[in-house]
Amino acid sequence: MIFEVDQKRLDGEIETLAAFSDAEAPAVTRVVFSKQDAKARAWLKERCREAGLAIREDAVGNTFARWAGTRAELPAVGTGSHVDAIPHAGKYDGVVGVLGGFEAIRTLQRSGFQPERSIELVIFTSEEPTRFGIGCLGSRLMSGTLSPSEAAGLRDAEGDTLEAVRRGAGFSGSLDEVRLPGDYYSAWVELHIEQGPILEREGVSLGLVTSIAAPASFRITIEGEGGHAGGRLMPGRRDALCAAAEIILAVERFALGTGAIDTVATVGICQVHPGAVNSIPSRVQLAVDLRDTDAARRDTVLREIEVACGEVGERRGVKIDWQMINADAPAQSSPEILAALTAACEAEGIGFKRMVSRAYHDSSFMAQIAPIAMLFIPCRGGVSHRPDEYSSPEEISRGVRVLARTLASLSAGGKS
Repeated sequence: MIFEVDQKRLDGEIETLAAFSDAEAPAVTRVVFSKQDAKARAWLKERCREAGLAIREDAVGNTFARWAGTRAELPAVGTGSHVDAIPHAGKYDGVVGVLGGFEAIRTLQRSGFQPERSIELVIFTSEEPTRFGIGCLGSRLMSGTLSPSEAAGLRDAEGDTLEAVRRGAGFSGSLDEVRLPGDYYSAWVELHIEQGPILEREGVSLGLVTSIAAPASFRITIEGEGGHAGGRLMPGRRDALCAAAEIILAVERFALGTGAIDTVATVGICQVHPGAVNSIPSRVQLAVDLRDTDAARRDTVLREIEVACGEVGERRGVKIDWQMINADAPAQSSPEILAALTAACEAEGIGFKRMVSRAYHDSSFMAQIAPIAMLFIPCRGGVSHRPDEYSSPEEISRGVRVLARTLASLSAGGKS
């Protein structure tokens, strides 16, 4: 069976979706539950209805668009991603998985294929941590990784709770109903841009993701003693920023010290108080992101950083507090889904390689309730989360064709 992607329409839809933005093109800013986010959701739902898909939304705004199979009682096959975008991002992150997944369904429809298991497109709420400080909010709730009570109390930068914000956006059901049963999906496949340089550098068309790194994030707050930059002499100073500098370098040192290429650590935020050139910093808050495909190795680095914080605090006479935000489990891809992806690549004559995802995705949490795998397409220069993020129409089309074949294979009835 030949599967033909309507690439011209897909390209146009990617451009249209990018226009729902609070930033001037080519940048995209689309924060969850913003006005632009609501407009994008409405536009997407209308396109799905036009394709004959049945729409439902849960209490946090996760959106499900289902193509009913002939054996609708069986667990469905799922695909999708997110459309929220961090400030001044690009137009492909998440969007390729949503619009590409949608086009894969339409490709199957045009071919005359009829699934036995239903095929469902999911648009996840708040994959990005921009508004509430935690990524993959919708899939965490769907998988039970985050409790409804913990989620309801999350606050944005203005101090508004998730409970208030989501109700203001029109999602008023109980968060207790968001979690999906363990037999809801028989398989889950997410199409995504790589967000790294490997595929392009090696000249490989597609990446089959075998595992997704385990992310941990935490805040470190250093309390020192401020004072006039000229009036306080160097001996005896308790400079919070100097202590923070040591800790930042320790984070880098311990990540490199594992000797494993899959251990990565980033201090992405350093907030200094009072932030004046002639005032000794009295308080610093660091936000740290630590990831690894091996949870035990990651946790060893966590402990090393914690010990280093204690040593720096004692030696410099500053108080250091540590707050864990999340420490998630790594996800392993299903051998059966990887086999289906491999067969689809071979049928299409498309080269591929098996690889690790060091960025985490909603699939990381879907792995708690369903067999999963991911399919990567190259992105130019490995660039992502920037306005110049780019994947070519040909690269996207290859990914959609392989996804369509894989969904067709996985939607065969089989066991219930």
